[in-house]
Amino acid sequence: MSPHDDVEEILLDTETIASRVAELGAQLTADFGDRDPVLVSVLKGSLVFLADLIRAMEMPVSIDLMEVSSYGSGTETSGQVRILKDLSGPIEGRHVIVVEDIIDTGLTLNYLLKYLADKAPASVRIVCLLDKPARRLAEIPIDYRGFTIPDRFVIGYGLDYDERYRNLPYIGVLKPAVYAGAPPEG
Repeated sequence: MSPHDDVEEILLDTETIASRVAELGAQLTADFGDRDPVLVSVLKGSLVFLADLIRAMEMPVSIDLMEVSSYGSGTETSGQVRILKDLSGPIEGRHVIVVEDIIDTGLTLNYLLKYLADKAPASVRIVCLLDKPARRLAEIPIDYRGFTIPDRFVIGYGLDYDERYRNLPYIGVLKPAVYAGAPPEG
């Protein structure tokens, strides 16, 4: 059975995503070209977006990776954030661009922004591929937004359900029958 069989509809096709990522890369290059920014990616979902984004940026960049968890044993956020992998290097005095795949409730990112601010960066900006404002519980200052999407559970282009579907080249809506019950947080 193909993972494509679990897709109810394609929300954003490969070409649309590539075009928008190129635009975001060009904008970041224009805004940060002489500032030597560090892009901080939140694992795992944003890896595909990060890889394409840095290739679209025509300037020197550094990257760092963090992994955070805000889930308990179920599919809904627990409200508690744990840092599973911290930054590898210091960000003091650096211009930080947080790269996120999707901003949903905003609770995890809100925590992460406060955590990063305590490390005294020169600035912190956010670039997200997907913004799902219908579920927002914390106000998040999104500086660079790829797409605003409806309150649907999406997979593909790095986004997963139960560690599956990350390799789909597009962003699709997962069939509700796959996760049976209340939609998991995406």
